[in-house]
Amino acid sequence: MWIKRKSILTGVERTRNIPVNPDDMAAWETGLGNIQELMPYLNDTDREFILSGITAKEWDEAFAEASTEEHRF
Repeated sequence: MWIKRKSILTGVERTRNIPVNPDDMAAWETGLGNIQELMPYLNDTDREFILSGITAKEWDEAFAEASTEEHRF
């Protein structure tokens, strides 16, 4: 299913083809459950994109510095 989202980190709009059941997507969009319960077959990257529009690359770039700083203490 083609899903378009705008990244909450960068504001960049992207479209990805994610193997989600349209019925599960509709159930989530109407608030019938959380994404982990309704779409457990999706990986973390696909679920995050649906939730926030954030790609794996954006996630890594945004939180790489925070991860490095944690290891300094």
